[in-house]
Amino acid sequence: MTTAYNKFFINGEWVEPDRPTLEVINPANEEPFATISMGTAADVDGAAKAAKAAFASWSTSSIETRKNVLGNIIAGLKGRSEEMAVAISTEMGAPMGLSKTAQVGSGMGHFMTALKILEDFEFEEIRGSTRIVKESAGVCGFITPWNWPLNQIACKVAPAIAAGCTMVLKPSEIAPVSAYILAEVIAESGLPAGVFNLVNGDGPAVGSAISAHPDIDLVSFTGSTRAGREVARDAADGIKRVTQELGGKSANIILEDVADFAKAVGGGVASCFGNSGQSCNAPTRMLVPAARMAEAIEVAKVAAAKAIVGDPQDDTTKLGPVVSEMQYTKIQGLIAKGVEEGAELIAGGTGRPEGLDKGYYVQPTVFANVTNDMTIAREEIFGPVLSIIAYQDEEDAVRIANDTDYGLSGYVSGEASHAQAVALKLRTGNVHINGAGPDFAAPFGGYKQSGNGREWGIEGFEEFLETKAIMGAA
Repeated sequence: MTTAYNKFFINGEWVEPDRPTLEVINPANEEPFATISMGTAADVDGAAKAAKAAFASWSTSSIETRKNVLGNIIAGLKGRSEEMAVAISTEMGAPMGLSKTAQVGSGMGHFMTALKILEDFEFEEIRGSTRIVKESAGVCGFITPWNWPLNQIACKVAPAIAAGCTMVLKPSEIAPVSAYILAEVIAESGLPAGVFNLVNGDGPAVGSAISAHPDIDLVSFTGSTRAGREVARDAADGIKRVTQELGGKSANIILEDVADFAKAVGGGVASCFGNSGQSCNAPTRMLVPAARMAEAIEVAKVAAAKAIVGDPQDDTTKLGPVVSEMQYTKIQGLIAKGVEEGAELIAGGTGRPEGLDKGYYVQPTVFANVTNDMTIAREEIFGPVLSIIAYQDEEDAVRIANDTDYGLSGYVSGEASHAQAVALKLRTGNVHINGAGPDFAAPFGGYKQSGNGREWGIEGFEEFLETKAIMGAA
C-alpha cells in the first residue's frame, strides 16, 4: 500500500496537479511506499511568480515577525519529530536511531540557529559617511539531495526565511516525504502565502526550470559535482547567484603523535560508515604512517565487524541500506574496481551482507594499502567503503590529502597544536580535529570541485543577503 503525496504547495495552498506520478521506493525492502506528482516547468513558473509577488512584503517584514514564524516551525517539527524520523528512515534507509537524533536533530538545529542569529544580527552600520545596509537577496531556488533530506532543506530554508527571502524548493524525488511533512509544518507556521513553495519532480524538468527561471535571483544546490555543473550552466544566462555544496573525498590524517592510535582508527572507520557512507563529508580516505599500516589493518577489521547492517527499524542496526538500486550497483562496481586495481580487501566486499537477500544493503568494506591514484581513492563512492593509505611523513600526508579534485572536509587526529597546524595546510572548507563533530554555528562548504559559497551559521545566513552602500547618508 502506498500513500499519495501528490500535491504541491504553491502560494499558500496545496494544489494537486494533473501530472504523472512517481513511486517512492523503500530501500530496505525495494517496495514502493509512497507516490509523488512529477512537476514541470509550468509548475515552477507558478511557484516562482508566487514567490516574486510575496517578496516585497516579506523582505520588509519585522524581525519579530520572522522570529515568530521560525519559532512556530521549530514547535511544529518537535511535535512531528517521530513522524519525520520514520519518514526519513523509510525513504532513504537511515537507521531509526540515527534518524531520530542526527537526521531530525540537524534539521531542527538549523531553524534554531537561524532564530538565534536574528536575535542580534546587525542589518545596518555606518561606515564613515556611508550607510551600509544588508537586504534580502530575493527569490531563491533550492534543489536538495536525499542523503540528509531534512538537514539539507533546513540549512537553506531556515536562513532564507530569517533573511526575508522567498523561495521555491525542489527536494529529491528519491526522498520527498520528509520535505512534504516540513511543508505541512510551514503551512501552519504563519508564514505568508507565497514565501515558501514546494514543487516535486526530477532534475531535468524541475531542477533545470528553477535554475533558469528569470524570476529566481539565487540558486542554492546540494548534490553531485556533475549535477552542480548543470545547475551552474542553467543559471548562467540569468547571471544568478549560485551557491553549491557538492561532492567530497575527505582525508582523515592520523598523525604519529596521536594519543590513542587504535581509538583514532576505530573512530575513523565508524565515521566513514555513518549514514551508510552517504555523507558528502565522510572521511573516506584514512591516511596512516606507513610503519603502522599493519596495526591500522587489525584495528579497522575489528571496527568494521561492529558495523551491524540490517533493517533500519531495528534498534540494533548501525547501518541501513543505501538509498537506491542505482547507488547499490554503482557501489558494487567500485568495490570490484578496488579489488581489480590491487587494493587489499580486509573487510566486506561485493554482494549483500550475509542473511540479507532483499534491500539495497552493502557490506561495510575496508581496503588497505590503497594508493591515491586508485579509483576508490579518487571517486566519491557514497557508500560504506573506506580506503586506508600509507604516508611517509607529514609533508607526504598533506600532499596526499590535497591530491584530490575535492575540498569539502578533512580530519586530523594528533597532538592538539600539531593537528591544528596540519589542518591549516589542508585545502578544505572544514577540518575536524581529534574527532570533533559538526557545529551549527560554523560555516559549511568546500574548496575546488566541492562547491562554492557557505551554508550554516552566520556565513550561511549572509548568503541570502545583498549589501547596499548609501553614500552621504551620515
